[in-house]
Amino acid sequence: MNGVLIVNKPPEFTSFDVVAVVRRLSGQRKIGHTGTLDPNATGVLPLLLGNATRAQDIVPNHDKSYVAGFRLGLTTDTLDIWGEVTSRRDCAVKRAELEAALSAFRGEIEQVPPMYSAVSVGGRRLYDLARQGIEVERKSRKVTVYSIELTGFDEALQSGTLSISCSKGTYVRTLIDDLGRSLGAGAVMTSLERTFACGYSLADSLTLDELKALAEKGGLGNALSSTESLFECYREIAVSDAQAKRFSNGGALDKSRTALRSLDHIDGELFRVKNREKNFLGLGIVQGNDLKIYKLFCT
Repeated sequence: MNGVLIVNKPPEFTSFDVVAVVRRLSGQRKIGHTGTLDPNATGVLPLLLGNATRAQDIVPNHDKSYVAGFRLGLTTDTLDIWGEVTSRRDCAVKRAELEAALSAFRGEIEQVPPMYSAVSVGGRRLYDLARQGIEVERKSRKVTVYSIELTGFDEALQSGTLSISCSKGTYVRTLIDDLGRSLGAGAVMTSLERTFACGYSLADSLTLDELKALAEKGGLGNALSSTESLFECYREIAVSDAQAKRFSNGGALDKSRTALRSLDHIDGELFRVKNREKNFLGLGIVQGNDLKIYKLFCT
């Protein structure tokens, strides 16, 4: 099987647990993913099967969207409700205060990765160090928060939900912790659901139970999105039979003999290359007078 399987990850499963389940269901070893979810998080987890694993390092869309629960007046070592409590305080933050504080977290911001994360420092994962009680200095990183909206807040309970759209590398736990600090109250994440990842939404995803039911009927392959769907942000170009054969064998094409001759394009631009039957062959890159191989996906 070749393509993308969009899983709605359940709680208490690691991303690798989900991969293991899909390996058993599909009988296929060659499976990758486009970014992990924490065990207690749920939602969209795209898995790459077969030739789609070749896309793992070149997926163009790494933007994510989340619905996150939070509670004010509490902090933990993991920045979420499942960690060890490090402080408690009484607070009475008003909704209007929260709304005002959120403005500082929109656009390009600086974030320090949490200790309980997969970031490597000095060749060691931060979470391994954190489990040993070791805290090390981490460099801040720039991330982009496209939108962050307060979708619910109970002033009595000091808890609510946020809807967030952000770039690759954004830690929602850190975002909530920083929000709590800015309010002088402290805050922890209490839930996290990823609603969008790599161009796929919750509506595109299937639960593990749904996947098991499909596998029992031999229909798991019908749940796959095409490998090409990862690259829909690029324009497509169809080539002749002879050109398709040359391209599939690793040969560059004279762009003046393709549809590029009548298309506005720039050097370095990527195109989805397809044969006359509209089968996806791979990605081509414009370099000078040629359309060269960027990544092949035909099998």
